[in-house]
Amino acid sequence: MKKALFLLILSFSVVSCSKNDYPDLDFKQEMRDFVTEISDYSRLSDPAFIVIPQNGIELVTINGEENGSLSESYLAAINGHGQEDLFYGYNDDDRATPSDENSYMRTFLNMSKNAGKTILVTDYCYTQSKMSDSYNRNNSYGYISFAANHRELDNIPAFPSPIYGENNSVINSLSQVKNFLYLINPENFSSKTDFINAVTSTNYDLLIMDLFFDETTEFTSGEITRLKDKANGGKRLVISYMSIGEAENYRYYWQSGWESGDPFWLDDENRAWKGNYKVRYWEPEWKKIIFGNGDSYTKKIINAGFDGAYLDIIEAFEYFE
Repeated sequence: MKKALFLLILSFSVVSCSKNDYPDLDFKQEMRDFVTEISDYSRLSDPAFIVIPQNGIELVTINGEENGSLSESYLAAINGHGQEDLFYGYNDDDRATPSDENSYMRTFLNMSKNAGKTILVTDYCYTQSKMSDSYNRNNSYGYISFAANHRELDNIPAFPSPIYGENNSVINSLSQVKNFLYLINPENFSSKTDFINAVTSTNYDLLIMDLFFDETTEFTSGEITRLKDKANGGKRLVISYMSIGEAENYRYYWQSGWESGDPFWLDDENRAWKGNYKVRYWEPEWKKIIFGNGDSYTKKIINAGFDGAYLDIIEAFEYFE
């Protein structure tokens, strides 16, 4: 994607790994394989476990091009796609996304949608008329959307009220979702109880949140069960955010002394998001942190009772390409 490549050039320091270092590596396929491995591992414990990659939508085709053949194995491993900035926020919050970029993204999103996948769009806008436009335009294309008035994803928007597509249904699958709340930064909530009470007073069909309330405190399975209750008596799905294309220095797995290049799979820091580091996501050492064992991030998410995982920084392949 043109914008993503431009931002990556701006956001990172000198690239310490590139295609020249791995001439035989297909960075797109390595990310597809990574997502598929996470999916396969998760579904051994829970066959209904939901897997949703965010961004990197080009992976739906084998060559990453608009005229490419579908990657059937990748599509079989996932339940939906998350996409940011489709109608608002691409160049700046509350600004309309350029039509050519919108059309480019929708070409791939529609391939996924036509393959039976649910499309979750997060637009970043705060003017109420633009928030309404975001909901209406996404709905016209058959996408489920959330108009985030804080890019930090740290609040529950007061608008619209009632929420778009509100219902009292018991939601058992991603295909039943009519709306969602993306709330992965709980710093504005004084306690886990405050967070839980705020969410359970809403009627969103799907909550995307973090496994951790703060850097060290995980939500328990009992707390996740409580979060699945809507205020109107319905039930929602609760899915955990997990970055797989970057390592975050505030996560439980981070070790003292780590820096770019040490361990070898840890690449440059993201200047736009301090504390986030690109990773050579194909390396077994990084994959072991994410899935495959009792101490892995994915296993923690499963043990906490989440319905699935929302995988971020899928577009990391662009950085290495």
